[in-house]
Amino acid sequence: MKRPVLDVSALPPIAYGTRTTIWWGVLGLIMIEGAALAMIVAALFYLRQNFTAWPPPGTPPPRLLAATVNVVLLVLSVAPMYVVDRAARRERRLPLLVALGVCVFLNLAAVALRGFEFAGLGCRWDAHAYGSAVWTILGMHAAHLIASAIENCLLLALFMLGPLERKHFVDAHVNALYWYFIVAVWVPAYAVVFLWPRWS
Repeated sequence: MKRPVLDVSALPPIAYGTRTTIWWGVLGLIMIEGAALAMIVAALFYLRQNFTAWPPPGTPPPRLLAATVNVVLLVLSVAPMYVVDRAARRERRLPLLVALGVCVFLNLAAVALRGFEFAGLGCRWDAHAYGSAVWTILGMHAAHLIASAIENCLLLALFMLGPLERKHFVDAHVNALYWYFIVAVWVPAYAVVFLWPRWS
């Protein structure tokens, strides 16, 4: 008996967006990491109910300069990453290379500024529940920034030095999706960590 055979020879060798499995993998990663960050923020709001003063007495509100510069920098970084995303979909190496170089610079600057943000929190991670929660939020997002910096640098080296294959444009496209997530979650997290202590 002859087994039926599915002819896939007409399918394209690469695909973008929801038509590629790596896109779904990154989306799953985003959902997991987003849920974990949301749980930490929810824990921070829960802990707040147990204190009359927030931050606890003797803890100054976190300093704003480095954090505000960083959130602005991250929001601005969406523009060159969008160029990377569009150039990847069109498989255009030069504009992707230039925009990705800008993204790498902004990404590394954001990682450096994160060190100043930690220093500006005004408390240690083990000082009290407030300190533990805000350090965890900053630390978790710092891990996202560092992981993305490594990936951005590797992609930049690949597009500069090769060998380059068409599938690497898909990698750059999916990398942009993760970067959008990193920026999107930091805007409300910035408000919770750096602005909320001034309002509560």
